[in-house]
Amino acid sequence: QVRLVESGGGSVQAGGSLRLSCVGSVYTASTYCMGWFRQAPGKEREGVATLARDGSTTYADSVKGRFTISRDAAKNTLYLQMDSLKPEDTAMYYCAARRFGSCNWANLRSGYWGHGTQVTVSS
Repeated sequence: QVRLVESGGGSVQAGGSLRLSCVGSVYTASTYCMGWFRQAPGKEREGVATLARDGSTTYADSVKGRFTISRDAAKNTLYLQMDSLKPEDTAMYYCAARRFGSCNWANLRSGYWGHGTQVTVSS
């Protein structure tokens, strides 16, 4: 069982930045696929970014060039640096992890999840 705890959400104005953190209860670097999802009210949960075991990353088209996923192995922590935030980025953001299988959003959906952290961007 892997426990994930997100933090770093908050309220910012458009154009601002936030950095989300996700602390894992076990060592996940190089053994787990990690990712961030978000869910806005009335919408389905969507993938934002993934970080594979080999360090490769993928991003949703809507956040490319603005968001950066990274990890600190020594701290068992996954990050999501969010810059140039837009009101449409407003959502609950979730961290996910999965040990086996290809690193993609479909597989991550059946992995471990945190409880989320709220991000609100005002115009």
